[in-house]
Amino acid sequence: MTFNELDIIEPILKALKAEGYTHPTPIQQQSIPILLKGKDLLACAQTGTGKTAAFAIPILQHLHRSSQKTEGPRKIKALVVTPTRELAIQIADSFTAYGKFTGIRNAVIFGGVKQGSQVEALRRGVDVLIATPGRLLDLMNQGIISLKDIEYFVLDEADRMLDMGFIHDIKKIIAKLPTERQSLFFSATMPPDIIALSRKILGHPARVTVKPEQTTAEKVEQAVYFVPKKGKSKLLVHLLQTEDINSVLVFSRTKHGANRIVKQLGKAGIDSNAIHGNKSQTARQKALGAFKSGHTNVLVATDIAARGIDVDDLSHVINYDLPNVPETYVHRIGRTGRAGASGIALSFCDVEERAYLRDIQKTINQKIPVIADHPFENVGADEEASVNTAKPHRSSPKSPAAQNSSGTSNGQKKKSRKPYWKKRR
Repeated sequence: MTFNELDIIEPILKALKAEGYTHPTPIQQQSIPILLKGKDLLACAQTGTGKTAAFAIPILQHLHRSSQKTEGPRKIKALVVTPTRELAIQIADSFTAYGKFTGIRNAVIFGGVKQGSQVEALRRGVDVLIATPGRLLDLMNQGIISLKDIEYFVLDEADRMLDMGFIHDIKKIIAKLPTERQSLFFSATMPPDIIALSRKILGHPARVTVKPEQTTAEKVEQAVYFVPKKGKSKLLVHLLQTEDINSVLVFSRTKHGANRIVKQLGKAGIDSNAIHGNKSQTARQKALGAFKSGHTNVLVATDIAARGIDVDDLSHVINYDLPNVPETYVHRIGRTGRAGASGIALSFCDVEERAYLRDIQKTINQKIPVIADHPFENVGADEEASVNTAKPHRSSPKSPAAQNSSGTSNGQKKKSRKPYWKKRR
């Protein structure tokens, strides 16, 4: 199927062609016809599936058609609420790209910066507003923003909203929306709290579920290093110095951990930047800009800050710390291998993270191959094992826990294509 078959108007088709888009992703193919009919939508879809275009295209089409029948100053007709500044900026860029021939204006507002330029953009008149919850409520309380004319409402990354403590802000925003509206609800997971929230927002929605776990895991080449915690920084430096890594997103579990990784890489003469919630908006945009432009090829990020990072041709993702939520792992590795391209995801696993690895492999229904005989698999192992006496250290090459995807033990050699980086267990 092509976009031409989805009953999309010519100005948007022209913009999609200019962006190089010809075939819709599964979520676009399923969602766009539903939304063009004006129905509410409950969608379970993760970052990297193409969901921004899935909701932006129908909203732009509706607004373009209605704008030809109305006159007077522009009023905010569509509202997209999303958890992070980076994701808000990315969504605004998408609306600009897809709507370049429609005459529809958008603005993006978020906290962490002075509100002056954002307020000025609003006063010039916009049709679509993309916002983070805190700044949106702030400007509403100041009387600068009114939601009384909203016809289209999108809540994006709803589960991340819950994780970040935005649930009360979202309820306040919903209370100010007109009853008559089209509502779109996107979440990567659907725990009970998210389902309850969706019921407050949606009437009788159509449902779309896109599960990229299998396809993402299959198109991204994965491997894991068993390495003690004290050996992780040395292993990261070693890989960056010896392997052909064009651009890499390194995931840290904490903000302080991200800063520490950048400092350790700096000592080794490797230029990198960190991006996380404690960084100012200016610093985050500067770091992301340097990464996208290729001035630096190593970006260290926490999971929340990484939402909204969309980098073409990202060659590698490295999980310096394994996440304790399997779906987060899928989110992370989905940063590479986009748009049909191949990608490589490497993970560092210490003794305390073995349970996380088992959960991840169960979720993606794959055994992640183990890279054998690297120089740092025993760095600090004795100390780590003594601290974790209830969890015997098993990073030895002959550990029964470290089996390859065929189920053979580490001492056995499996005949298979060797990846470019190392041989596997």
